[in-house]
Amino acid sequence: MSNLLKRTITGFWIVVIVLGGFWLHPVSFFITGLIILTGLSYEYYSMVRQAGVEPQIIPGVSACIILYVVSTLCAAHILPYEWLLTIVPVIILIIVIELYRKKEKPFDSLAHTLFPLIYISLPLSLFPHAAFFQNGMKSLLPHSGIDFSPWVIIGFFILLWINDTGAYLAGVTMGKHRLLERISPKKSWEGFFGGLILSVIASLVLSEWMGVLNRAEWIIVSMIVSVAGTYGDLTESMLKRSLGVKDTGNIMPGHGGFLDRFDSTLISFPLVFLFILLFG
Repeated sequence: MSNLLKRTITGFWIVVIVLGGFWLHPVSFFITGLIILTGLSYEYYSMVRQAGVEPQIIPGVSACIILYVVSTLCAAHILPYEWLLTIVPVIILIIVIELYRKKEKPFDSLAHTLFPLIYISLPLSLFPHAAFFQNGMKSLLPHSGIDFSPWVIIGFFILLWINDTGAYLAGVTMGKHRLLERISPKKSWEGFFGGLILSVIASLVLSEWMGVLNRAEWIIVSMIVSVAGTYGDLTESMLKRSLGVKDTGNIMPGHGGFLDRFDSTLISFPLVFLFILLFG
């Protein structure tokens, strides 16, 4: 099976599972985000272990999950927002644990244990705030007792994946001028603009289908997704290069691991969420 065919088949199922999970019901929305978060954080810790650093894997993954769960409960108005501060004693506990581990480079371990809280858990913990008590398209399955609309997440991922598709196709067919060869030798300016143009076109369709934002706002969101998503991809490439690994995993044939598939999300979604919060 060719790599393009394998990539296409896997990509189709990623779209079905991820969009279906986020769109189906508030509970499936929470579970889908939790699975992505757990996969991302575990892959990160596995990679740094391959590079000779020994992070606190169980406390680290647990801290990422705690932040996401508490953020979801706060967004759903089940807990007051003060509960977000519970992450503070969790961080302090991780620091204290490191004092007793007697590792050769404790601050390297500590830095790599805590970094996923910022790099992975914080961006994904914004997902529930973009869905609970929001207006717009409803979940596929009916529910009661809480306002919920996943339109921001659905629109974001559609634009992100269309941008990735446009960048891949334009890069493969026309890519000659390297975007940042030191970090990612295969990325090209042609691929970047191919993804940008295709995502802007897609934003025009989304503005008619989803509404909520006007046409100009959807165009701006698509541009944020394209630019910030590219930097998210480059950041993950920089991480892999610094750790000396090619792929973050092989759970998704043709796409690599969770970090290979969702790296663009980690940089672009916080900026999209901020734009919609301030101007949407």
